[in-house]
Amino acid sequence: MPEIAFRQALREALQEEMRRDERVFLMGEEVAQYNGAYKVSQGMLDEFGAKRVIDTPIAELGFAAIAVGAATNGLRPVVEFMTWNFAVLALDQILNHSAKMLSMSGGHFGNPIVFRGPNGSAGQLGAQHSQAFESWYANIPGLKVISVSNPYDAKGLLKSAIRDDDPVVFMESEVMYGDLGEVPEEEYLIPIGKARIAREGTDVTLISYNKMMKVALGAAEELAKEGISAEVIDLRTIRPLDHETILNSVKKTNRCVIVEEQWPFASVSSEIAYRVQKDAFDYLDAPVLRLCSADTNMHYAPNLVAAYLPDVARTVKMVKEAMYIKK
Repeated sequence: MPEIAFRQALREALQEEMRRDERVFLMGEEVAQYNGAYKVSQGMLDEFGAKRVIDTPIAELGFAAIAVGAATNGLRPVVEFMTWNFAVLALDQILNHSAKMLSMSGGHFGNPIVFRGPNGSAGQLGAQHSQAFESWYANIPGLKVISVSNPYDAKGLLKSAIRDDDPVVFMESEVMYGDLGEVPEEEYLIPIGKARIAREGTDVTLISYNKMMKVALGAAEELAKEGISAEVIDLRTIRPLDHETILNSVKKTNRCVIVEEQWPFASVSSEIAYRVQKDAFDYLDAPVLRLCSADTNMHYAPNLVAAYLPDVARTVKMVKEAMYIKK
């Protein structure tokens, strides 16, 4: 399989689905003339024209509302937010309109929209541009939430999201757009709601998603040097959550550590920890542990950025704590 960049995998997904279905269109800030803020939509204006690749004003609430109306009337919009931090301005449309449309219309009107863009921290961008939102949107009934970590998953899950009849929140990362990964040339889809076992193991289950998968896999490599076998699960989909894959792994390893970029209160790891203790309590040899971002804002200074985010060293230390290894 050829290796392509994360941004190219997303672009191929968009192009293939727009060629397949003329109801699909892309809209957002700088997606057309500028070829996208992160060059995901490069060349798409030339291929599909200004009616299907649409530059919008800097007005997230406004263009999200246009997308909700378009989807209600039978189109399938893909809305690109320059960052999910800016999508807070469009939350009324996502929460009170798109997510509720099918229910409040008694099943008469769906809302097949993909809201996508980069999420979480991306270096020294300051507190207002560094927030991870998976748990926020996963708390909203009516939405599906996807958070991808590699080009293969990005393409396969974006194609599935565009074809889905429900509104889908699709989380990417600014620091991963240049990442390379193998992606088949032939068409493929990845089902929404199915996690991926990224690394087989027997001693502990490490669970993560999005760019924190790099931390989880890096920790697994370090642990292997000390004879500790970590099974690493990439959630890929946050809602619906693949409890079956998680529970089967924990029943095998008897320990569970979760690494994520969320704030700790009411986070994705909170939900996973609850389900593991509820449905796999008798298999646990240690409490479920989790490593989250610090329970504060992420500031600009590089030392504070490092202290805020989970890293390999702290993940290794936490796994050893779950295994009662004192070193």
